[in-house]
Amino acid sequence: MLQPKKKRAKMKKTMSGMIMLTLLSSLILPGVAGARPAVTSQIEFSNVSVQAGQSVKVPVKLTQNEYPVNAYNMQIDYDKSTLEVVRITPAASGIIASSATETGVPDFQYQINNAEGWVRIIWVNSKDRSQEDSGLIDAGQSLFEMEIKAKSNAAPGTTHLTVDQNDTEHWRFNNLEYSPPAELSGGTITITAASSGGNSSSPSTPDSGSSSGGGTSVSSPVSSPAPSAPSTPAATKGVDIYVNGQKQEQSATASTSTAGNKVTTTIHVDNNKVINQVGNGLRTLLLPVTGTGTNTVVGELNAKLVKTMEGSNAEVVIQTDTGTYTLPASQIKVDQVVKQLGSTASLEDVTVQIAIAPSNETKKAAIEAAASKIGNTTVVASPVDFEVKAVYNGQQIDVNRFNAYVERSITLPEGVDGSKITTGVVLQADGTMLHVPTKVIKGKVNDSAVINSLTNSTYALIYHPTTFNDISSHWSRADVEDLASRLVVEGEGDQQFAPDRSITRAEFTAVLLRGLGLHSPENDVTTAFTDVKADSWYENEVQTAVSYGLISGYTDNSFRPNSEISRAEALTIVSRAMKLVELAQADASETANLLGTYSDGSKVQPWAAESVASAIKQGLVQGDEGKLMTDADVSRAQTAAIVKRLLAKAGLI
Repeated sequence: MLQPKKKRAKMKKTMSGMIMLTLLSSLILPGVAGARPAVTSQIEFSNVSVQAGQSVKVPVKLTQNEYPVNAYNMQIDYDKSTLEVVRITPAASGIIASSATETGVPDFQYQINNAEGWVRIIWVNSKDRSQEDSGLIDAGQSLFEMEIKAKSNAAPGTTHLTVDQNDTEHWRFNNLEYSPPAELSGGTITITAASSGGNSSSPSTPDSGSSSGGGTSVSSPVSSPAPSAPSTPAATKGVDIYVNGQKQEQSATASTSTAGNKVTTTIHVDNNKVINQVGNGLRTLLLPVTGTGTNTVVGELNAKLVKTMEGSNAEVVIQTDTGTYTLPASQIKVDQVVKQLGSTASLEDVTVQIAIAPSNETKKAAIEAAASKIGNTTVVASPVDFEVKAVYNGQQIDVNRFNAYVERSITLPEGVDGSKITTGVVLQADGTMLHVPTKVIKGKVNDSAVINSLTNSTYALIYHPTTFNDISSHWSRADVEDLASRLVVEGEGDQQFAPDRSITRAEFTAVLLRGLGLHSPENDVTTAFTDVKADSWYENEVQTAVSYGLISGYTDNSFRPNSEISRAEALTIVSRAMKLVELAQADASETANLLGTYSDGSKVQPWAAESVASAIKQGLVQGDEGKLMTDADVSRAQTAAIVKRLLAKAGLI
């Protein structure tokens, strides 16, 4: 057993003195002649089972006592080669401190030393004992809870949490009368072999390409493979978080661990403390983690907090050196997630992990390979994974799809000019990369690229300047070049774009979807169009557009993919896309006035009137010589202009 007396960091003198005076003064009573024997207090460490590479919670309870406990101190030793302590959560305390200071007197102090394999805990009740809630701990109540992780290379078997009960610096309890003897039971941890998943302290990053598709799904918990180099135990410290811009001290802890060459910093939110802020109008929970470079950062909060934030329309923001992830709590769809985890899952026990991680070497190589196939394309910033998942009792839910655009940003490397970014791209499962709506924000030191998407996936930044010989003097040049550099529109060969050629219904749909960053169906919808052939180039586009409610086809169950699309039809599809990007549409009272500003406004078909009016309201169409000409075909140049205006108006580019 480790005996870290000399190396152990000393707790604050004021706290140590308070505890020792309380304990020592009470030792007189049991020794008085005729005094009855002291009743032994019973402390129980729960026996638990955990898979290698996963975390488990170990409750510590007072199961028997004579008088309520008002102070205790203990040192718990464990096998540092197989276990590491992630965090300590007290059941009853006022101020909590994870390190000693010389000002103030925290009720609960602790120190975790994973390098030597021990954790030291001191608690003293500071509440007024005359009050109804005196803060004392009685039989059946919890002292604290330990979250312990079995290392990924831990061998199956049993290990134990132990305490030197003969050393009063390691094991002592005090009640209102005296310092009773105390016995410990339990503390056996059974480690099982790692399976294909787990409730790990950080999300797994598969070594294969990631798809932007796939919805909220249940999968077996994924455990990390054994690292090629020894793991470095997690070091835990208190960190500051922000609620509505106001610093919240002692409301979270951070632990950093290393496995192989992967460094992960995990922020563990004090869920109850943040929930208490809801009454004050909780809007934003910011978890800033700086100084970690390109390391993986994971924000952890439980489903109860997520549900509470959802009711307040609040969002959680993870801010790192690599980038920032801004996620409205409502987009996690916590009720749906918990339901999939099973009826026995409680909100408090479901952990939601929000992660920003540098992509693995396989994904980096895939991005470079995809860029080389496009030509004139440079990968400016290495790919980054944005992940959201919920874990509970050996199950894992990946939250990959959202009902609204979710913002995340990638910080450009120092010295990289944001003007050398044309777009962000998402890596597909087949190794291709496709456009996602991206805009560059200039910074004082580093520029950043803000990406908005309806999915989670792997994202990178590219530079792909593009022009065409036949648009040098065309009115659409700026719009076409912009969308071409974003991989949204393509030429017709020989550096030609053919700006004035009419566009088909399938082509218009494809360009709009690429601009919006919609590359796969939202659900398992199947099209019933009689003229959409399987394996046609537009089959996926049509299915995707149907799943998002952008197209519906004709009454004869046809889509007519190769027919030219009219302006009225195109604007009807665009008006439906406006709902996705949350642009206000024209209501019935506005429609007549908006159409009335054009000489042929009265000729707009009734089925298209509100859609055309909505496009006018948002400045997506301008007409030609005072006319809308809604029956005319749409050209390739007009398509580029409409799609770019839609994205710009929505703030996506």
